[in-house]
Amino acid sequence: MRNIRWGRLFRRSMAVCLATVTLWLLLAGAAAGATGEAEGGGAFVTAALRTELGEVQSPLPFWQRLAVSQSLLLEQNPGRMEDAPVPTESAKPLPNAQPAPDHDDVQDQPQATAAPEDIVERTLTPLSSEGYATGAGLYLYNRTDLEVDLASELYQKLTFSLSPAEAGPQILIIHTHTTEAYTPDGVDVYAPSDNNTRTLEEPYNMLRVGDEMEEVFTEMGLKVIHDRGVYDYPAYAGAYGRSGAAVEEYLRQYPTIKLVLDVHRDALVGGDGTVYKAVTTVDRVKTAQVMVVVGTDAGGSEHPNWRDNLALGAKIQKNLDTLYPTLARPMALRQSAYNQALCPGSLLVEVGTHGNTLQEALAGARDFARAAGAVFLGLVEEG
Repeated sequence: MRNIRWGRLFRRSMAVCLATVTLWLLLAGAAAGATGEAEGGGAFVTAALRTELGEVQSPLPFWQRLAVSQSLLLEQNPGRMEDAPVPTESAKPLPNAQPAPDHDDVQDQPQATAAPEDIVERTLTPLSSEGYATGAGLYLYNRTDLEVDLASELYQKLTFSLSPAEAGPQILIIHTHTTEAYTPDGVDVYAPSDNNTRTLEEPYNMLRVGDEMEEVFTEMGLKVIHDRGVYDYPAYAGAYGRSGAAVEEYLRQYPTIKLVLDVHRDALVGGDGTVYKAVTTVDRVKTAQVMVVVGTDAGGSEHPNWRDNLALGAKIQKNLDTLYPTLARPMALRQSAYNQALCPGSLLVEVGTHGNTLQEALAGARDFARAAGAVFLGLVEEG
């Protein structure tokens, strides 16, 4: 009997040991499987980042890669997390409607060119409010540290007083960067000047775009001076000083001028050299998008009344969005003054980018002029 009891105890002890070993093996196998899944997940995240950004340098540990995959901001940074620069005013993350850094119109930067079939089309409209100041349905890409209330700016009372006896021009169109041009295409082929994206040939540079605006304004009953000076050739540097002197002379000679439009075209080039063009469709016509740029005193220039120009820009932007949804890119507020302190009705207007064709730009110019002209006429009061 005693031998039977010891036998049972031995068998039970062996069963417990075997069960323990089996449980340990199961747990070890599960842990190994989990590790394999985690490593596979890390490989997936790396592949996804590579798809978005190209080759990812210095692969991160899995937990860091997982964190990157959960952050849109970090996903946009192809470098290592520990090497990411501290954001500065000139290195702010770009909003979702900006595929590449926009042309600053201050320094002469080499601009990549491409064949028309290699240019990437984008309709630059915000997908969210991230990176923008917003209000009253408007979006503003604020590249300053100034506080902005877009709703207040939109509804600010703004008038342009004109005496019935004053028969002078009301609008001045000028081009600080006169020789800016578009991608040669079809019959619109030009001889480049000092840069493959500029030309002195008036039928193909910004003067042609200004002519289109002038024609629309005139049809609306407005009187226009279209300055045909060349301010960025042969020297690009100092162009704003030269165009500013011309604006001052026009304002002195014609005090009836209330609206000054400095008309440019933008340039969008990705970090990999990809050339983009900002384009939409209006009434079945492929049309270059436009962008209203407002200068400030944030860069140190004397410009205390920049909010008047922002109010005007907001009113025009609202009308553009109403008449031609997707025609206008979000407005931009920048540190430079762009001669806008000279007149409370001053704006810089970017018509398309250097990737657009001239015909697309002319369509955008016409639509902008219709919207801006209607706003201006609504703000004029006879004094």
